Amino acid sequence: MQPVAVTLSVLSRPSVQQPSVQQPFVSSQSVIERYGLRPHPEGGWYREVHRSSQLVSRSDGSQRAGLTVILFLLEAGQPSAWHRVHGADESWHFIGGDPLKLLLMRECDQPVTTHLLGFAAEQPELQPVAVVPAGWWQAAHCQGDWSLVSCCVGPGFDFQDFELDAARQLHS
Repeated sequence: MQPVAVTLSVLSRPSVQQPSVQQPFVSSQSVIERYGLRPHPEGGWYREVHRSSQLVSRSDGSQRAGLTVILFLLEAGQPSAWHRVHGADESWHFIGGDPLKLLLMRECDQPVTTHLLGFAAEQPELQPVAVVPAGWWQAAHCQGDWSLVSCCVGPGFDFQDFELDAARQLHS
């Protein structure tokens, strides 16, 4: 067998046109309209974007969707009231806008833990995700004009598991 000479040539890549970058939202109202958000009982604006069709049984025997996801927006001066979700953990994922302060308490007489959600390389105190254990009290407020997060609850959210304490003042 004779050796075969192989010549490799570098093919020039066709010019790839970058997709246009959308301008960031300039107001909370533009986010509310774009995503069809509506008022939430705890304060702020929301829309459910996913509810799993798979049902799971919780340890108390209740059946819930495996996972639910909402978009949740808070505006300046409009805090999320103290509330808790029984029987399900909730993760908060920062999407955009200004940082959001998330406050957690295991029980009403215990110390408050603070998470500052956001995303900026120059601000290491900002975290993109925080998790609220099942049954813990939680409240939040925007640190600027508006904050957009997604909240994922598993097993899935049901208003039967939601406890609101609107009378409690938000710890800052």
